[in-house]
Amino acid sequence: MTTHTETEIASQPACWRRVVGTVPADALPRPGERVAVVGCGTSWFVAQAYAVLRERAGHGETDAFAASEAPAGRSYDRVLALTRSGTTTEVLNLLRDTSTPTTVITADPDTPVMTLADQIVVLDFADEKSVVQTRFATTQLALLRAHLGEDLTGSIIDAERALADPLPPDLISAEQFTFLGRGWSYGLALESALKMREACRAWTEAYPAMEYRHGPISIAGPGRITWMLGEAPEGLRAEVEAAGGTFLQSPLDPMAELVRIQRVAVARALARGLNPDEPLHLTRSVILSS
Repeated sequence: MTTHTETEIASQPACWRRVVGTVPADALPRPGERVAVVGCGTSWFVAQAYAVLRERAGHGETDAFAASEAPAGRSYDRVLALTRSGTTTEVLNLLRDTSTPTTVITADPDTPVMTLADQIVVLDFADEKSVVQTRFATTQLALLRAHLGEDLTGSIIDAERALADPLPPDLISAEQFTFLGRGWSYGLALESALKMREACRAWTEAYPAMEYRHGPISIAGPGRITWMLGEAPEGLRAEVEAAGGTFLQSPLDPMAELVRIQRVAVARALARGLNPDEPLHLTRSVILSS
């Protein structure tokens, strides 16, 4: 029986095609605005990736925060909140407390967030039944990338390849994974590690690629995977392989490579008799009592 998570992972190219054709004209941050992007869990990691991409595209200063850690009193032109559920306590509290213009990207139009934001972007077609977030995360990032002027045609083709390529057996049996990124792909490395923890309870870590040399490389070894999203620093592969570890890197767009990593997480879960739709100790949204 196919899990919800598998179905949702496989639908990502179609979701990306749909969202890049419907980029809202006015709701998202405008060029020149100073923007704070906030979220929790997966949404925070997407926020980090977008913040780097927006600054790199010359659209303006952009900071990313976990919603619970957003600094009070700092001046912004817009707060962009990312929340699949529309019910996460920390996001709702932040929206209630700020006087800054706000935009929210959400999957559910029947939630409290709809009355708290000045602008709303609803991606209900990318919502998920699984607790583990896959297609909503990448679809909102595809939307934000398209809004920055990126052509995602190649990224979508890469995602289709990531779905079609067979998964090597050593990825299913590996003892440990470390995900690395540079620039915007560091946020995706963090998200990759989270997916492995959520779906299959794997031992995973994530670092900026250059920082990996400053201590974390000490865990590289046989049966352990160092997985680079994007272009690797010169010499890093050789260092990992000299330690007996496996170094993975592909030419795919990092967002498409995340799709492959999602597949690995689910395959590892199923191989261990775990249900990737219902990860241990987790629910769709964290709602705190007052």
